[in-house]
Amino acid sequence: MTVTAKKILSWSLKAAILALAAWFIYHKLANKNSDLDHFKHFIANLDRTQVTFTISAVAVLMLLNWFLEALKWQYVTRKLIDISRWKAIESVFCGLTWAIITPNRVGEYGGRIMFLPNRKRIHGLFAMIVGGLGQNLVTNILGLIGVLWFIHTYVRDKIGDLYFWCIVVFVAAFLFLLNLFYFNIDLMVRVLNRVKFIRKYQRFFGIMARYHTTELLNILWYSTGRFAVFTLQYYLLIHLLVPQLSLLTIVMTVFTFLLIQSALPSLDIFDIGVRSFTAANLFAYVTTHQIAVVVCVSLIWLINLIIPAVIGCLFVFKLKFFDRDA
Repeated sequence: MTVTAKKILSWSLKAAILALAAWFIYHKLANKNSDLDHFKHFIANLDRTQVTFTISAVAVLMLLNWFLEALKWQYVTRKLIDISRWKAIESVFCGLTWAIITPNRVGEYGGRIMFLPNRKRIHGLFAMIVGGLGQNLVTNILGLIGVLWFIHTYVRDKIGDLYFWCIVVFVAAFLFLLNLFYFNIDLMVRVLNRVKFIRKYQRFFGIMARYHTTELLNILWYSTGRFAVFTLQYYLLIHLLVPQLSLLTIVMTVFTFLLIQSALPSLDIFDIGVRSFTAANLFAYVTTHQIAVVVCVSLIWLINLIIPAVIGCLFVFKLKFFDRDA
């Protein structure tokens, strides 16, 4: 393929990504009027200063969340190449633009690794998997703590003590195995090396075995920070609209909700419906104001997805699909 053909194809791909992202953003904003109307109704009698502060805080936390993710991305890629903090931020936001048009946000991987040199992109994919495993571990640990609290508070009387403690033992065993797997990723690499048709790709996935315990712990700290930011976003909005709920109730229910929604496969275009349905049924145990909770979930989803996707559009044109000159 000639240089000119590569450039034409590269620009065509960028235009297609932007067109799909623009359609998605328009579609979502056009269909969120009802949620915005509900939100206006709920805040009509609230102090305007408190409302403004809460919305502003949630927006700032969105930026903090993706900044932490950018720091984590910069950290995991140190095994490959030293990238600047700004390039890490660009790649994360660009990945979010890709994510909204792909199932299970798999496009986020492609959007990020395109900011790496050609020869490092596949390695970068496996480095990103390590970061994702860290986030998944934190979500499972805190989420299952929330699940146990939820079962103990609302379901234990129905299932009895024996079943409850069986669940506790199962959760403890599951988390033990999950931690064992995460802190021994090199064992997985050894297993893959024993598979004949996979062994030839060891030069790519072998990077996962190069992360030491201290580095894996640091990845967990970044992941825990992001989880805390998510939780605080939900707490601020839910407390604004349903102030009678206690801090513990909101936090533990949000922990449970975040675990459930992370386990449900979906396309981002349908994701808000899945989240709203899950939140409504989960929070039905703790409040009769499910509509208020659904509105909170919708607003956070829009803030955490639409704004970053718009920002990411600015960086799509910096992608290099073929080589550094494409």
